[in-house]
Amino acid sequence: MKLLNLQPTFHVSNFELSKEYQRRTQYMNRSFAFISIAALTLCASQLCQAAEKKNPEANKLAVEGAKAAKDQDFDKAVDLLKKAAAMDHKYGDELSAVYQQRAYAAAKDQRYGDAINDYEEALKLTPQQAPRIHEQRAAVEMKIQDYDKALADYSELIKQKPNEIKYLSYRAYIYELKNDLQNSMTDNEQILKADPNNQDAKARKQRLEQKIAERVTVTPPPRSPTAAPTQSPAKKKKP
Repeated sequence: MKLLNLQPTFHVSNFELSKEYQRRTQYMNRSFAFISIAALTLCASQLCQAAEKKNPEANKLAVEGAKAAKDQDFDKAVDLLKKAAAMDHKYGDELSAVYQQRAYAAAKDQRYGDAINDYEEALKLTPQQAPRIHEQRAAVEMKIQDYDKALADYSELIKQKPNEIKYLSYRAYIYELKNDLQNSMTDNEQILKADPNNQDAKARKQRLEQKIAERVTVTPPPRSPTAAPTQSPAKKKKP
């Protein structure tokens, strides 16, 4: 899965979307390919193997759930796998995979809130898959411009991969949108340290430096103090 690659440019004090951003946005609208076919194939394979093991009722529900998922009846698949997982926790991985598959379908149908909710459920079931789920969810949050939530997801990703340039780029971009110039500059400097020729980061640095300079309040220099008189004025004589 390749996330939407935002590459903002700056022009006349407003963000404009680059051609690359527009192209990837169109791609994202068409595909929303957040779950790989290989992962789903593995899920089905695991369920087939599980059918031969203990707890036949749970196995039966899980196999039926896998078939429903294959037929893209995701609501039925989630219901069946929930029941199977309640009987045997080992089916939590399969249920998580279907939640992610349903999230993909919801996002493709522009039901972004449903997609985000399903990613949350998948994260509870398989915290070991947190990097992938955070990345997928952040892509949806960026799509609906929910920058606060996307910022939280990218921050979690950066905790796990502190030097991952694409995550730092997304977060620097969000900080810049939120006018948090210092944090944007911090992430941007980390990008340039790892990749000095990163053109997006170099352009962002120029913008940030200009914005930070414009924030400095220019005050006039203090006036020189008036010189004190050297002597008291002479008193007038009385007539």
